[in-house]
Amino acid sequence: MTTEQEGFDYSNLPDVELTEAAVLAAAREKTGLSDFGDEADWKEGFTLLLKGLNEEARLSKIGRIVAFGEVLRHLENRLRVTDDIKRNPEILQVKIEKPVFLMGLPRTGSTILHDLMAQDPDNRVPMTWECNYMSPPPEAATYDTDPRIADCVAHLERTAAALIPEFQAIHEMGALLAQECLMLNAFDFKSQIFSNQFWVPTYQRWVESVDNLSVYRTHKRQLQYMQWKNPRARWVLKSTSYFWGLDAIMAVYPDAQIVMTHRDPIKLIASHCSLISMACSMGSDLIDKKEVGEFWSVTWEKAMKKFVEFRQSGKAENVFDMHFAELVKDQVGMVKRIYAHFGLPLTAATEQKMRAFIANNPKERHGTHRYTLEQFGLDPAQERERYRFYQDYFHVASEGQ
Repeated sequence: MTTEQEGFDYSNLPDVELTEAAVLAAAREKTGLSDFGDEADWKEGFTLLLKGLNEEARLSKIGRIVAFGEVLRHLENRLRVTDDIKRNPEILQVKIEKPVFLMGLPRTGSTILHDLMAQDPDNRVPMTWECNYMSPPPEAATYDTDPRIADCVAHLERTAAALIPEFQAIHEMGALLAQECLMLNAFDFKSQIFSNQFWVPTYQRWVESVDNLSVYRTHKRQLQYMQWKNPRARWVLKSTSYFWGLDAIMAVYPDAQIVMTHRDPIKLIASHCSLISMACSMGSDLIDKKEVGEFWSVTWEKAMKKFVEFRQSGKAENVFDMHFAELVKDQVGMVKRIYAHFGLPLTAATEQKMRAFIANNPKERHGTHRYTLEQFGLDPAQERERYRFYQDYFHVASEGQ
């Protein structure tokens, strides 16, 4: 249900000038800074995103306000982090060793796996609050009490939680939950996170085709920045868009430890389309579900092909394949298997923390998420055939339909 359908009062909302000049000026004014870093890293994506927001996203008045705020926040992060690193160049000497990458399509269990591995005190994960408000670098002594946590809670409450409360039933949000690298990639405006929030198909296709080497060089600098005053043994990272930069990830992180998550594509496509439709409805009253279905079905077919090509290439030697059905049967048992594969220590205390997390976060505590392929104009038989190559290669069982 959109804000207009609910009778939301637009009369008191200010008009927003969603232009490059306006948002850049706002970022400079809020921070008192002017150096955004090398334009080659971010300017093209920034320009294409603004173009898509104005020409394709069909934004409502409140959608323009939300979009302006999201773009502004990422520009502020660029300005502040760029300035912090200039003043503290030793940040770039921080070593990032054997990071664990959880990579897979959406709705394949990577979120719960990320949350469970975040319970290990040896693991460093990017939390939502520190991705939203990156500067200053987080410190170990105040990491659990940083005032940005409260700022992030307030931000979530006045945006998605307020405008689309049912979204929590699809994808839980929280300042103290592990965040995807989608948020970090937004730093360079080369991120699928914007396509998850707004209908910007031209921008998304560009994200899929752009050279990702600069993206993951920036990504490494971000990890160094966040780790500088709050180090742990290793990073555990997760994203549903690593597909577009697999070679770049291996170039920047040659010692990467990779977990590939797998699930019946039929189940994940319908679920993801439901998530996208709901997220985009926060800023638009004109979301076409069939348009969403066709676009994202093609998108994930391309991603699965990249997945298969990457594995066939042999470029990644240290890979663990995790199947959703096995994770559901025994979540902690799956974590143990992953730790054993990579030779990571798992203490009894950490295992207990993981079990406590599961007990305190039962499935569907925010409601039930119901969806079908037909809602998005997709034929189950045709979709099954579309993704058969992926299921055959990775031996992914069908879950019905």
